[in-house]
Amino acid sequence: MTDLSSIQQTIAPELKCLNDLIAETLHSSNPLMNKVIDNYLKTKGKQIRPILVFLSARMFGKIDDRVISAGAAVELLHNASLIHDDVIDETKLRRNSPTINGIWDNHIAVLVGDFFVSSSLSQALSTNDRRIVASIASLGKMLSLGEIDQIYNARFHNLSEEAYFETIYRKTASLFVACAEIGAYAVNAQEKDIDRLRQFTRLLGLCFQIRDDIFDYFEDPKIGKPTGNDLREGKITLPLLHVLLDPSLPLHDEMLTLSRKEYLSSEEIASLISYAKENGGIEYARETMNRLRDEAVTHLSAFAPGDTVDAFISIFDYIIDRDK
Repeated sequence: MTDLSSIQQTIAPELKCLNDLIAETLHSSNPLMNKVIDNYLKTKGKQIRPILVFLSARMFGKIDDRVISAGAAVELLHNASLIHDDVIDETKLRRNSPTINGIWDNHIAVLVGDFFVSSSLSQALSTNDRRIVASIASLGKMLSLGEIDQIYNARFHNLSEEAYFETIYRKTASLFVACAEIGAYAVNAQEKDIDRLRQFTRLLGLCFQIRDDIFDYFEDPKIGKPTGNDLREGKITLPLLHVLLDPSLPLHDEMLTLSRKEYLSSEEIASLISYAKENGGIEYARETMNRLRDEAVTHLSAFAPGDTVDAFISIFDYIIDRDK
């Protein structure tokens, strides 16, 4: 099994080209914009999404300038969504570093996020592939719908696994699917092969969000957000959702009523978290991830074994086991 750092090393020159291109694309004539963006770009995540673009391209061809532009388009749109999310959630820290709205204000953060969106479209256009442009445009709509879904489910207490999975598909998994699609488009892969990668990355993205949701049930400074933050915002995620949907559990009615309160105290949030943990909610979420992982691997069985297939599976395992 290959770990994520090893995968990053195999495409290190391409990732450097990607980051250089992003910095160049975001450079402007405005000194304030440049100052904000230069500071923002100092902190990078694992860059899993452009890695998926590169691996998808490598599965069927080679990573060239068009693939790098496609990866930049995805990464720019992803970062735009993070910047806007920080404004919506009033988040002051991300990856233990101050957010743009934390350093400056919401006005500047929204404008910078919009600048990232336009830069994403610019990079998509530079590929001269209408399919890539269409995929980026569709992705922007899907990410917005996912956030609205989440607000709707919280406000109207729409408790069902179907609603939960639809929401996390739109707000998270759709981005992973776009990565596979765009990377494969950039090397003109066949549609049947692209669809197999879409199915794999859809399940990968669902697991990414489930794992992220599990973090909210445990104290860990590495995560960069307080425990119970989702509940504080009215979001019922899979571990708690599972136990709230089981009327046979003790205190079910009491906890269901509590989960529907508009405002929860710290003590009430702690009670709901404990209820999820004590009744198998965490275990259920982990079992769900493992089930989705096994299903995802079957979609890769049509491809010849090799380093790229191994890398896809390793990324899936990393996402399930990651600690931040």
